[in-house]
Amino acid sequence: MMDRAPAAASATTRRRFGLTGQELRKRLSRWRRGIMFVALFSVIINFLMLTVPIYLMQLSDRVLSSRSLDTLVMLTAGAVGAILLLALFDIVRRYILTRIGMRLETELGGPLLAASIDQTASGTGSDIQGLRDLAAVRGFISGPVVPLLFDLPVAPLYILMVFLIHPDLGWIAIGGSVLLLIFALANQYVTSAPMSSASGHAMAALGRAQAHTRNADAVRAMGMLPDCVRAWGEENRDALHSQRVANDRNAIVSGLSKLCRLVLQIAILGWGAYLTLGNEVTAGMAIAASIIGSRALAPIEGAIEGWRSLLSTLQSYGRVKQVLARASARSERIELPVPHGDVAVEQLTYLAPLSRDAIVKGITFDIPRGTLVALIGPTGAGKSTLGRMLVGAIEPTNGSIRLDGADLQNWDALQRGDYIGYLPQGVELFPGTIAENIARLRDDATDEAIVAAARFAGSHDLILRQKHGYETMIQLGGMPLSGGERQRVALARAFYGSPKLVVLDEPDANLDRDGETALAKCLSAARERAITTIIITQRPAMLRYVDRILALTDGKIEAYGPRDKLLRRPVETQTPANQDPGSHPDKVAMTTSLGPGKGANTN
Repeated sequence: MMDRAPAAASATTRRRFGLTGQELRKRLSRWRRGIMFVALFSVIINFLMLTVPIYLMQLSDRVLSSRSLDTLVMLTAGAVGAILLLALFDIVRRYILTRIGMRLETELGGPLLAASIDQTASGTGSDIQGLRDLAAVRGFISGPVVPLLFDLPVAPLYILMVFLIHPDLGWIAIGGSVLLLIFALANQYVTSAPMSSASGHAMAALGRAQAHTRNADAVRAMGMLPDCVRAWGEENRDALHSQRVANDRNAIVSGLSKLCRLVLQIAILGWGAYLTLGNEVTAGMAIAASIIGSRALAPIEGAIEGWRSLLSTLQSYGRVKQVLARASARSERIELPVPHGDVAVEQLTYLAPLSRDAIVKGITFDIPRGTLVALIGPTGAGKSTLGRMLVGAIEPTNGSIRLDGADLQNWDALQRGDYIGYLPQGVELFPGTIAENIARLRDDATDEAIVAAARFAGSHDLILRQKHGYETMIQLGGMPLSGGERQRVALARAFYGSPKLVVLDEPDANLDRDGETALAKCLSAARERAITTIIITQRPAMLRYVDRILALTDGKIEAYGPRDKLLRRPVETQTPANQDPGSHPDKVAMTTSLGPGKGANTN
């Protein structure tokens, strides 16, 4: 076993990732100093960029006319020194931008992931698109377009210098700048709509691909691969079409802007030569004006060429802010006393997003501490939804769930998690060792606590039979464990620590006989430790282990009370016509028909 902390940290000392709007602004303000340095270095770099035109002007007007070797050496040495400084400042500027991008991802990555996970509590689903968007923003900040954007404010200074050489040349530079600005606005106008459409279709195509990948076994088994590829391809085709339209329009505008810049450079050179013939400027001044004018337009042209990536980054950053804005506030709350496990549900209702019909409809019941309750009912009755609400995985639309008198939403999220265990219907383990999965990925878990949870769930011997025991690495998809083995490891995870409320959603769905025996002993131990346990099940055999039965039908309570009292009332079972009802009792689907008294709260 790996070395672990000798004791578990309290909930309030573990790291939190909540991020309010004020905290976001505070974190963004930390980067202002770096941005200011980048802006300062950009000004210095742009002044140093005048080295070459000034050198050429002095070379043409002084060295060639005076034929002075000393002047040539001094000018060359000064120019080389200035260029070395330019390269140094440019390197430092890029270093700063790279570190700003990395810090941005470091500071916001955790809150973004937490916000994506938290969105499941409101029923909006979770996705890691926010992390992809954040990576895109970081890549843009570290890329070549941002330095050009910092060079834009210096462009008027270059035009002013061209004016100082000769007003005619300055007006030519202004005309070229206006044309390029028009091209920039046109580029934004003609590419924003297709870029937005391409982004939406690309996200939809990626969502389809993720869904198909998650259901790879079903896709291969039922020959759905061509249809999955076709469905993804239709969405991706729309994304590529919009992307092509945006790229084509951007290419046309970029080509025209480059044509404008080159024509402008020729115009300044040609008119400069004309002015030279009239002895109004020297040849070196004409050449310098051409280079400076071209340099003034380079940032504008570069911004036009990078406009597509700029728009994409702005969209990504907007989505990042939306995810953070929608995230529930994770304010720290006072640490409440250790609960006993008394559960009270009052007028609980859950309405799925974009749905008109409630899944759970105003139910009320209570569970005394240490009670084992079977939650039964037909498919679609709302059992799993109720179970998810009982552990705080999703938030109810109306009503409340109280643990020892305190609403679940009023508990500190981390403290509440220490006293709740959950085995979801679709068992998913995290990449890592078996020990890390049982310990809920906590880095302060002790070996004793991990082994104790495995023994409690009856999984210890099963884990020891693995090649590497508790250090067996679990890959994506749960490999190399079978479905039943994953379920038993997840059962140990549910009982890790000192839970007071545990919800098990079909905990025997994938178990063999040994697993069922271990589950029965686990439930018996849960009763001895006074752990309030709710078992969502479709199997009548599980009813023998519980104290109470709560029957749901269409989101409402059909019956609730002591097991022995309710089982004396008729219970209907349905089996397939071609199946012997007694051949596979573990697969019998139950529907409740417990007589009158719907919504009763029988204690």
